[in-house]
Amino acid sequence: MIVGRCIGCARSPEDIPEYVAAAQAEGMTPSDYVAEEEGTYNPRTGLFACTECYLRMGMPTAPGGWKA
Repeated sequence: MIVGRCIGCARSPEDIPEYVAAAQAEGMTPSDYVAEEEGTYNPRTGLFACTECYLRMGMPTAPGGWKA
């Protein structure tokens, strides 16, 4: 599993306070948290959209869930 960066702001999970806090609460790394819990995470590309960027993009949807 390779977690890259947010497609909107180019930050890694370790640079996004939301994921750092959630990962700490779950006892995992921010990258692991994104790979397991972030609905926009695309395992084929390693990309995701953080909440702030996902909202800014208009909360895109797709059948089966939108992936970055």
